[in-house]
Amino acid sequence: MTAVATRPRLGFVGAGWIGRSRLDAIERSGFAEVVGIADPAVWGALASVDELLERELDGLVIATPSALHVGQAAAALARGLAVFCQKPLGLNAAETARVVRVARDADVLLGVDLSYRHTEAARRVRELVFAGELGDVFACDLTFHNAYGPDRPWFYDRDLAGGGCLIDLGIHLVDLALWTLDWPRVASVSSNLRGEPVEQFAVAELELVTGAVVRIACSWNLHAGRDAVIEAHFHGTGGGAAIRNVDGSFFDLIAERYRGREREVLVAPPDDWFGRAAVDWASRLAAGERYDAEIERAVDVAAVLDDLYASGR
Repeated sequence: MTAVATRPRLGFVGAGWIGRSRLDAIERSGFAEVVGIADPAVWGALASVDELLERELDGLVIATPSALHVGQAAAALARGLAVFCQKPLGLNAAETARVVRVARDADVLLGVDLSYRHTEAARRVRELVFAGELGDVFACDLTFHNAYGPDRPWFYDRDLAGGGCLIDLGIHLVDLALWTLDWPRVASVSSNLRGEPVEQFAVAELELVTGAVVRIACSWNLHAGRDAVIEAHFHGTGGGAAIRNVDGSFFDLIAERYRGREREVLVAPPDDWFGRAAVDWASRLAAGERYDAEIERAVDVAAVLDDLYASGR
């Protein structure tokens, strides 16, 4: 990779709904220039990632089926290109660690789209926890029910997706809990997974070395009475706080603080966060940032998911 220009030159692999939304967000931000797209289903786009990598690029944004992430990301990173990848970075901890290792060896910026931690609601709750305003957090309850479920067949193929709702939605919950609590080590896990050929309902419990307990539940195609149920509650000795979606929305989130029976709204919609993680990555690339060891937390999250799948089976 040549020296990064003021506006890095980016290629996009995969231009479905998620990929297109990230492309649009980065274009609107002005931080980078989109110079090529590889997606055989998009008219005028390149047919393969290999063709795209032959172009003069500074970075690659990946939004393809999950099983392709590790190979595509590693190939780009080995060429010295920065990478922003949809979650999961790999289908398991070993794959995730491989991608992170290539980024570290090449000293290039690697990001993964764990987008809910980029919402104002999540950031505000994390600030409360870090400031000690909730006291000792002893329990967390996190939920993500998607009443639709994915509409692409590959999501239901374990070889392509790595699993079902746990790796699709539960990954956000595990990441959000550990990120909010400043990455305590997980001492033990248990889980119950339901559905075939991949799980469509999952409940799990993590016991942290701090003594805190994290409970998560996630699903596809649940009769939820609304499009989605998204909640993250943090219970502390000095108070509580929560993130929750409004009226079943995937995008409108509210953050609240609790003291006994009193409730205080901290953050309310609107918050244009969808695509913020990709824009943040593009802005850091434009500023010349290189490898950031924070991405190694993605391996920690992947390891927890591995343990949850092992417990559930």
